[in-house]
Amino acid sequence: MRLNVPTRLRWSDLDPYGHVNNASMLRLLEEARIEAFWSTEATTRETPDGAVTTYRGNSAMAVLDGRPDAGTQSIIARQEIEYLVSIPYLRDPLDIQLWIGRLAGASLEVCYEVWSPLGTDAAARVLFTRAVTTLVLVDATSGRPRRISAAERDAWAPYVEQPLTFSRRR
Repeated sequence: MRLNVPTRLRWSDLDPYGHVNNASMLRLLEEARIEAFWSTEATTRETPDGAVTTYRGNSAMAVLDGRPDAGTQSIIARQEIEYLVSIPYLRDPLDIQLWIGRLAGASLEVCYEVWSPLGTDAAARVLFTRAVTTLVLVDATSGRPRRISAAERDAWAPYVEQPLTFSRRR
């Protein structure tokens, strides 16, 4: 399953060539990732096995505390982006689809596809960009990686799909 995160472009995301700048693409992916994984509001839900889990966002994927004093930091270990088609300025939000390509002990691989806005005729939809970010969960006090908790694994398991493979890699 994928999470669709509508993400608006800003005028400042464009470069002199009239398309989204590569540095701006990293910021757009970051905004979608924060929307997907972080929140500052807590709600409590019961998991299928009867355990009570605190989710902090609008989606079940958002289980990381995004407040500045949170006990866990999500640190980027690696990013790779494949630009397929230049993104022009669009008034409707891009459809950034996220899923998890790999869950390891203390890290996860977040995969993205950046599509033209939802509501566009299916035949006219454009895949602009594909990307992968490796996140490492770090204990904020010790600065050391920490294991992904059972509650986090439960929340993220439905979003695990095949890892992204880049089409133009040599």
